Amino acid sequence: MRCVLGFDGGGTKTECVLMDETGRVLSRGRSGPSNPFRVGVESASEALQSAARDALQSAGRAIHEVAAVVAGLAGTTRHDLAERMRADLSRLFPGSAVKLCTDSELALEAVGESPAIVLVAGTGSAAIGRDAAGRVVRIGGYGPQISDEGSAYDIGRKAVAMALRDRDRRGSDSPLGSRILCDLGFTAWDALNDRAQTSADEVFPKIFPIVIEAAAAGDECAQILLRDAAKDLAALVRRLIERLALGDVPFILAKTGGMIGRKPIFDEALDVALREGAPRASISSLSVAPAEAAARLALELLAPPKSAAIPR
Repeated sequence: MRCVLGFDGGGTKTECVLMDETGRVLSRGRSGPSNPFRVGVESASEALQSAARDALQSAGRAIHEVAAVVAGLAGTTRHDLAERMRADLSRLFPGSAVKLCTDSELALEAVGESPAIVLVAGTGSAAIGRDAAGRVVRIGGYGPQISDEGSAYDIGRKAVAMALRDRDRRGSDSPLGSRILCDLGFTAWDALNDRAQTSADEVFPKIFPIVIEAAAAGDECAQILLRDAAKDLAALVRRLIERLALGDVPFILAKTGGMIGRKPIFDEALDVALREGAPRASISSLSVAPAEAAARLALELLAPPKSAAIPR
């Protein structure tokens, strides 16, 4: 029996689902980041290959049994990167039908219903929505140098900046600053600063889990960072509501990404901010994991494929 693979790839991790033709999940795989904008096409392709290998080995399947592949990857809004990733997928899975989309497009497919908005909050941030007529609009996701407000990267960068300002003012580290240094394995800020200057994509997202643990333990500075991030993400959603004219319309608002579901202290702050800006929204997390949604889309590729352009 043929099988299909679905990938959900971001700036921190890649998840893969192997599914048979009946829609039964056979196994799952996991690997490192596969956002080509952040880690490069070669590293992103290696992450996809690694996750697929895990899933295939777990199920005792071979690569020639894979008939279709769908990959939802962050960082593929750029046409050149998307084309290179699509070519690599075709090379990795010869003879398979291949479809590539962004992680936000994949999440919207996972919702299924309209009108709907999906907030993606992970290493980066973005929002995508569809109105009742089927019009799809995506906003945000331009990368940390330009936007990605409220993302794990943004929180990590702001946490370091806050800790250093506190050190400048007090002459000693704040509790959050000490925790960041210790948990990342540094003994001095100069060393962390040097690493951040050359490997910001690696350093800053790793600080988000430290901040959320500190906030849950009562650290006021960490709690401020999380509340501010929640407000930034809610503002992103409000801009999309305006674009889609959903202000007076009931709609689904789904949350997904690596920041969601870690600790109630952030999820609750985000829900409060979202309800203030979207009182008619029905807020929930995605009911289907994006990688599984990708695998279900891959099943559709076994029939003639359908495509649709998603405008900015």
